[in-house]
Amino acid sequence: MRAAVLVEPGRFELQSRPRPVVQAGDVLVKVERVGICGTDLHIFHGHYAADKLPLVPGHEFVGVVESVGAGAGRFKPGQRVVVDINVGCGTCYWCRRNEILSCPEMQQLGISRDGAFAEYVSVPSRLVISVPEGMPAEVAALTEPVACVVRAARKARVALGSSVVILGAGPIGNLHVQMMRLLGAAPIIAFDLSESRCAMAKAVGADEAVSDLAPLHEVVLSRTDGRGADLVIESVGAASLYAEAFKLIRRGGHVAFFGIPEAGATVPVDILQTILREDSLKGSVAGMGEDMHDALTLLAHGRFNTRCFTGASFVLEDIQLAFESVPKRPQHLKTQIVF
Repeated sequence: MRAAVLVEPGRFELQSRPRPVVQAGDVLVKVERVGICGTDLHIFHGHYAADKLPLVPGHEFVGVVESVGAGAGRFKPGQRVVVDINVGCGTCYWCRRNEILSCPEMQQLGISRDGAFAEYVSVPSRLVISVPEGMPAEVAALTEPVACVVRAARKARVALGSSVVILGAGPIGNLHVQMMRLLGAAPIIAFDLSESRCAMAKAVGADEAVSDLAPLHEVVLSRTDGRGADLVIESVGAASLYAEAFKLIRRGGHVAFFGIPEAGATVPVDILQTILREDSLKGSVAGMGEDMHDALTLLAHGRFNTRCFTGASFVLEDIQLAFESVPKRPQHLKTQIVF
């Protein structure tokens, strides 16, 4: 099979590899489409998972069942499926609580083990989810990133009328905006240095979008009767924006740690004021378990505007160009590799 192997930061190599052997309980998936995630870009530039190279990245994918191993008979060849990329042991304390990232045996497809920038990938059947009939492949391939914002919203316990600031209006920030809109948050304020991405955020539900950091604090205060936001989601991965997030929440507000920074990045926190104000923070990075099922259901029923996510695609042979050109195409919130 063909596989795009990231052999070193910044360089893919198209290789011919043996098709995976399907073990008992596994499903062999023939990949149709794979989205390029922000995490993939971090890996490409050597900022994340560099110790795993050479690696076949790719984890936002949809495909068709090619064959099934013994004990995976609920799936049939030809079924379109998506896959939960978080592979835990399935039995430990954390797996039982759907906190699979903390499983001592946890691996992630395309991040810590070979993923879907290849023609075929073999995965445990318990992680495979059938795609509703008639759902376009390019939309189904968005299930994993949507699952990430579903999980972040769950952890933040967003209530009706919650005021929310989203720092970063790129692909995942745009999905956060849409998720907050679905949950009845108001107002929703997006921040991004790109005016075009601010415009896209407003088009999908942001009440206000700010492209200059200097007035952001005043904008938030004016929109929240001087209190500050109930929730701020950092979706860029910049330590400076994490620090800004604490300035934007109200007393007793919540900061959602979501964007992935460089390893070792820190942010100063005034411990005493955090205690006295009863502020809170919680990390969230990946959707898993029911998050994936719920994300697929929301997409299947048109609850997310996906037009800005499905307009750019490259064939596997052009994956190097696809990755290198992402920064030059801000109008495309998602780029997909097609097979």
